[in-house]
Amino acid sequence: MDRHDDFREFVLARQQSLIRTAYLLTGDAHLAEDLLQSALIKVAGQWSKLSGGHPEAYTRKALVNQYISWGRRRRLEVPSADLPERGASHDDAALQRIVLRQALAKLAPKQRAVIVLRFWEDLTEAQTAEALGCAPGTVKSQAHRALARLRALAPELAYLLNDLEIEEVAR
Repeated sequence: MDRHDDFREFVLARQQSLIRTAYLLTGDAHLAEDLLQSALIKVAGQWSKLSGGHPEAYTRKALVNQYISWGRRRRLEVPSADLPERGASHDDAALQRIVLRQALAKLAPKQRAVIVLRFWEDLTEAQTAEALGCAPGTVKSQAHRALARLRALAPELAYLLNDLEIEEVAR
């Protein structure tokens, strides 16, 4: 077994989780694939140093850093003030997901990364801080500001976001 086999096994085992994180960050399936590919290229170059440690944490950090770097260069999504028209289905959960996705797209890249890692990936404050390379206090303040911004952008989802804020304070 050569060193590339270990990397291939890691990617095959963690691919779904990593692509989900990338999708939540970018909001677009194709951009998520590009983001994950860019991060995995960087991880592959460091694999000999990582294989004995925590390669998933390093990969997740590379993913978030690459996303934030992309956000500095260009906006990944074009936000719209208009809600999508309601189709034939009256599935409120689907509409909530669309509204939430649009509101997430309007957050700063680091705030969006904090929300994705803390609430979708269910990482602790310490794990999120490690992934972002910042202090746990920064994660708390970014999460608080991001949730406040989401409440302002999507008041119809305030009840969901208030539950997240209460959960965050309880931790």
